[in-house]
Amino acid sequence: MRTGFHISLLFLSLLMFAGPVNGQAGGDNTFEFLRLPWSARASALGGTVVSLSEDEPSLVFCNPALSHNRLQGLLSLGYTSYLGGTGFGSAAYTFGNNQKNMTAGINWLNYGSFIESDNPGNITGSFRAAEYAINLVYSRTFDTIFSVGAAVKPILSQLESYTSFGMAIDLGAAVSTRDSLLTAGLTIRNIGLQLTTYAGGKREKLPFEIQAGVSKMLAHAPLRFTLTLRNLQKFDLTHSYDTASTGDGNGSTKAGEGFVENLLRHSLFGAEFMPHRNFWIGAGYNYQRRSELKIETGGAAAGFSWGFGANISGFRVVFSRSTYHLAGGASSFSLAFNPGSVYRRITD
Repeated sequence: MRTGFHISLLFLSLLMFAGPVNGQAGGDNTFEFLRLPWSARASALGGTVVSLSEDEPSLVFCNPALSHNRLQGLLSLGYTSYLGGTGFGSAAYTFGNNQKNMTAGINWLNYGSFIESDNPGNITGSFRAAEYAINLVYSRTFDTIFSVGAAVKPILSQLESYTSFGMAIDLGAAVSTRDSLLTAGLTIRNIGLQLTTYAGGKREKLPFEIQAGVSKMLAHAPLRFTLTLRNLQKFDLTHSYDTASTGDGNGSTKAGEGFVENLLRHSLFGAEFMPHRNFWIGAGYNYQRRSELKIETGGAAAGFSWGFGANISGFRVVFSRSTYHLAGGASSFSLAFNPGSVYRRITD
């Protein structure tokens, strides 16, 4: 009964908070790299997961409340080969005690090298561009089934000679049943502001977002299903780029798009098959990604993702592949291990 009350209270709080908010869903903010899928396991399940309490340190980037005692002493390293020759990665380390946990991490996006030229077009050299976010995460568990967490994220963006600083905060909560078959999560991401702008202009908004999700493990089968809802601060996620029909040219939705279409655009679907405690394979579906990036002649596998993970001699290895467009997708890889255990194994 207490678990059911916690789950109901969690989502009631979400509805009360999200109801009056009409935030932007993307493309209108600075530091948009904060939306990237930093966890390879979450990428396999559609892009992000806020309700998955597993031994994957990178899941803390999805929801700070997912930092728990089983992660203590684990170091996670991740990298994603992204679109257009770009790449992004992360690192995280968790420490603490049974009820209180701290995670220190970093996210970075490398845009690569660009040719620099003057106004007439003469090549004068090259320059690089990159963005970084430091993550300082604190979480606490109550009664073994309910946890809350917060992450403070200093942000640095350097694009050629232009630099911008920012500060963001993530808040999260997670609750599970005693048997851990059902887990629910809620996170409010990127609350903050741009402290300094690139060229001294007006400060821009951060990509604020509210997410919630539920993961359900079957009692008598090695299957788990996950539903994650994104951008709950803004219901209308449809777009119309026909300025003649909308009159404003800002991507406003047409009246006939409908409730179901919008609901699906918020939804990420994931499924996992876990025949052994040291191995899993999963797949995901991102409806909005497919709707926006498929082409008229065929959507191919746009919006679909898959991945697998294994625990091999104390090393947790995860690989995932996400298809964004007919032209390509992103491959993610992560490795988590206990540095102390590895050192002792080498020296023994």
